[in-house]
Amino acid sequence: MPRRIHPSRLRRRLAIAFVVVAGISAGALALGSFLLVRQARLAESRDRAKNETRFDLLLAQRSVPLDEPKSQELLTTFEKTDLHVILVRADVGTPSNTSFDPPIPDDLSSLVQQGNLAYERVDGGGRHLLLVGARIPGSTDELYFVFSEDRIYGELTQLRNVLLVGWVVVLLLAGVVGRSLAKRTLDPVARATMAARSMAEGLLATRLPVEGQDEFGMWASSFNEMAEALEAKITALSDAQARERRFTSDVAHELRTPLTALVGEASILREHLDRMPPESRRPAELLIQDVTRLRRLVDELMEISRFDAGRETVQEEPVEVLPLLGAVLRARGWDGRVAVDGHGLVLATDRRRLERILANLVGNALEHGGRQVRVTVGRDRHAAFVEVNDAGPGIPREHLPHLFERFYKADPSRAGTGSGLGLAIAMENARLLGGDIEVRSELGQGSQFRLILPVTEPLHAGEGVVAPDSDHEATDLRERGIR
Repeated sequence: MPRRIHPSRLRRRLAIAFVVVAGISAGALALGSFLLVRQARLAESRDRAKNETRFDLLLAQRSVPLDEPKSQELLTTFEKTDLHVILVRADVGTPSNTSFDPPIPDDLSSLVQQGNLAYERVDGGGRHLLLVGARIPGSTDELYFVFSEDRIYGELTQLRNVLLVGWVVVLLLAGVVGRSLAKRTLDPVARATMAARSMAEGLLATRLPVEGQDEFGMWASSFNEMAEALEAKITALSDAQARERRFTSDVAHELRTPLTALVGEASILREHLDRMPPESRRPAELLIQDVTRLRRLVDELMEISRFDAGRETVQEEPVEVLPLLGAVLRARGWDGRVAVDGHGLVLATDRRRLERILANLVGNALEHGGRQVRVTVGRDRHAAFVEVNDAGPGIPREHLPHLFERFYKADPSRAGTGSGLGLAIAMENARLLGGDIEVRSELGQGSQFRLILPVTEPLHAGEGVVAPDSDHEATDLRERGIR
């Protein structure tokens, strides 16, 4: 059975997909913007610091050669102009402000000692600092300028937070818009699903509203055309089936009167067979057989017409299955050809219909299974059953779904003198009794027809009941009528 698809699930998936696409797009745009701004701001800060360092190195060159008083005066001068520097003389660093005295990285120091103007960003006590260093022209002393980038990083943090909040807002808006669009888009699908379900339940007049000229409008229009064609086809088939049923009933009724006369005449002819000359006896016997077959066919057609008209009723009474089966076999002369297994079983059912089912199943097995026919009567935890097994040639798999159709013959393995109505009548009677008939067959190994009937009578004294394994099974047994 195909799994049922809920429109709400598909709507949720479309909304989630819309949010994911919008989130990825907005996130990529926000991240790219942030990285571009960050790179630009940091590059601008670096270039400005390098230019200022070159200018201040020229000012520091005026104090060369440096001694202790000049070094202190140089540091004081830079500090008064809000420039924080570190003077390194003889591998000893002296800061102009002890609050801006980060450790100088070895790789930066190595580049400066080689005569390069170099820079590196360091973390100084939770601050974002940019160190730019070089040798003082005309001296081996090194001068490192310390620039604070806290304001830049603060602005970048604010930008990041703004972009993050904007991204969240975009997600929320995408969720609202996506849900609205998904609902609007899938509403026609939901209506089409309900319309298809209504048609499956038999409401053939169901139609979809055609709104607009888009794909959904064309879809609704095509659905309506299909529904109209299907309604017309089913109506035509129903009319044809009704005509066929009326024809069957009319033919059966019309044949009944002349057939009654033929049966009476055949009975008289049967009584005089022994006094007929040998050359006339065989044609008379064939005539009697043909009249008997014709009578059986008309009786079956009459029974089928009563099923179609819904006039068949069920008269329930306690029925012992094994004695009824024995009576069926004896009445038809089959008691020496059929093996019977099973134990006593009492059902509240219609005796005449059960007899009809058993006779049809056993007769079918004898016709196609020869003398190796076995009937088993029993019950399982769900229902009573009667199994009819034969050792005939078997039935090809492709014929099994059609065995209970009217006038169907599984030729050649099930071809015979029957009308093709026996199994169909057996199935109709089984359904009236609340049961079913199952069939299994293997080529070369025979066939099994299993009549399943609900058990509505209490067990005989001394018989046990198999306890259900769970509450679910107990409920299932009660629903099937087992006590």
